[in-house]
Amino acid sequence: MSSAVAEKTARTRRPFPWSEVVTTLAAFVMAFLIGAILMIVADPEVSKKWTYFFSRPSDALTASWDKVSGAYGALIMGSVGSWKAFTETTSAAAPLISAGLGMALAFRAGLFNIGAQGQAIMGATLAAYAGFSITNLPLIVHLPLALLLGVLAGALWGGFAGWLRAATGAHEVIVTIMLNYVASLTLAWLLTTNAFLREGRKDPIAPEVQFSATFPRLEGGQLHLGFLLALLAAGGVWWLMERSTVGFRIKAVGANPDAAATAGMSVARTTVVAMTLSGALAGLAGVQAALGPGDFGLPTPLSMGLVGSIGFDAITVALLGRSKPFGVVLAGMLFGAMHAGGLAMQSQADTPLTLTTVLQALIVMFVAAPMLVRTVVPFLKARKAQPPSLVGEATTATVAAVAAENGAKA
Repeated sequence: MSSAVAEKTARTRRPFPWSEVVTTLAAFVMAFLIGAILMIVADPEVSKKWTYFFSRPSDALTASWDKVSGAYGALIMGSVGSWKAFTETTSAAAPLISAGLGMALAFRAGLFNIGAQGQAIMGATLAAYAGFSITNLPLIVHLPLALLLGVLAGALWGGFAGWLRAATGAHEVIVTIMLNYVASLTLAWLLTTNAFLREGRKDPIAPEVQFSATFPRLEGGQLHLGFLLALLAAGGVWWLMERSTVGFRIKAVGANPDAAATAGMSVARTTVVAMTLSGALAGLAGVQAALGPGDFGLPTPLSMGLVGSIGFDAITVALLGRSKPFGVVLAGMLFGAMHAGGLAMQSQADTPLTLTTVLQALIVMFVAAPMLVRTVVPFLKARKAQPPSLVGEATTATVAAVAAENGAKA
């Protein structure tokens, strides 16, 4: 790349998006305000007091405040109110961060990988199988082996979808959705075989993972090696996208495939690489679910519900994080806090656990629709912030410049 192209790239860097930050904070406030209203309406005792508000307004206001403050207080205390609560948040956030990074990487390549669920299932399946079927290995060998197999399974599952897109033109959305079903049904079948079914059980559940294949954790909480791997993955994705040639090609293809091809880049190869890396990160999320220590030090055994909805939640995490590694980490921590704090809300404030899902949906809706927030909040209307892009403007300008240079040389 010539110095002129590099200078043009540097000039296209945007200043810090203060308007986007303020709009995002306003989105959070609006989501929690609506959540408070839903709590008040859903509680029969509180809503009854509002029927005679004009005669005794203090009753309704006091009851509403007690309900909302108690619920949100439990949410905060259950997620970050103590060291143990914080570690519960990190444990729930680890797979969301990893899978969210995978989705963000695919988005930056202009690909919509909807198959993180299947990739996570395959990662969890192979990691758990290596964890319970292989015995008499030290932790320093057993854990890396199970980790490697799980990540490799996710990478192959995602790379296959990328190859189909590159070789046949099959749309990755359709392919990855169908592969989700294949992965889920494959696990369902495996759990009926002697190799996976726990001895003496007829319900679909696998044997417990060996302690030598379990992520080590700190005493006094659920903070384990899987969370550190998620943070390392975030740093790795940042370096890949911002400092490496592979990352530049991924962003270039995502910004403008035709210009990237004109500049001499292989769009097909980049597509396969991006989907493979995306699948590997989703597979890591499955590994974290399969090998993360539970309440008694051993992971939850492999079953149909082990992965949960990690793959689908990861799409939301990536969108909420603006497809940037640091943003994905924050979004994953937020969703982890909502999960850990939601359990405390349910037990301490008698608030339905489903309310946390509603809050997550509201937050994502308002963040994804900044114009709606600016319409509701008057002082934000004057700010003319551009909506976030999955790929940088600098990448588009750079690719165009490289293509122009190649054309001139030809």
